[in-house]
Amino acid sequence: MTSHGSENNSTRYQFLVDTYETEIFKVLSVWSMFDDGDLPFRPHPTDARARSVHEQMVHECVSENLWFETMLDISVTHNPLPKHETRLEFIKRYRECAQERLAILRSKNDEWWAAETDFFEVRRSRAWIITRRMTHTAHHRGQQTTMLRMLNHDLHSTYGPTTDTGGLMQNHAPVIYPYAGVPQLIAEESTTRNKAPLPGPGELAPTERPDSPAGAKP
Repeated sequence: MTSHGSENNSTRYQFLVDTYETEIFKVLSVWSMFDDGDLPFRPHPTDARARSVHEQMVHECVSENLWFETMLDISVTHNPLPKHETRLEFIKRYRECAQERLAILRSKNDEWWAAETDFFEVRRSRAWIITRRMTHTAHHRGQQTTMLRMLNHDLHSTYGPTTDTGGLMQNHAPVIYPYAGVPQLIAEESTTRNKAPLPGPGELAPTERPDSPAGAKP
């Protein structure tokens, strides 16, 4: 059963709602950087201990849904997994479920956020649990962006500059997301996949240790 909580919006915890909204965009942005043929890829082809790209998408959808349902009493009307487990259908379904969770979070008041509930074997505030969920999702994204590099894909921004958006922040490299927002991402990934162009690293080294073999300019 979906928990809709109070009609009064939180003011003290609004930053967590805003952050969760940006996390939705970041998850979808990373997924948009993969190609359809990448889904079977795993970091080591004969070692099943590390999830494939497909398994990463399944885990994000299922794990986030489970946290919200069991720890926060927030359920969504959609199955967390798409009927057809393609890259585009994962993008669409995660967006549907996450946007529904976002709308419910917006309805919660400060008392709801501050109240404690079960977090595995301990008690934590709902604000703490949401924060931990977002860091957990960021951990997943870190694994996935590493896999994108292993697949030799270019990387748009998820937080700040990348080598492909211009290199290091201290060299004033820009932040360039693949798309301007979620609506454009869904529309483009459904058609031409026309992402924002990437300038590459330019003339300056893309790492703080350019003299090391691993930090040499590409």
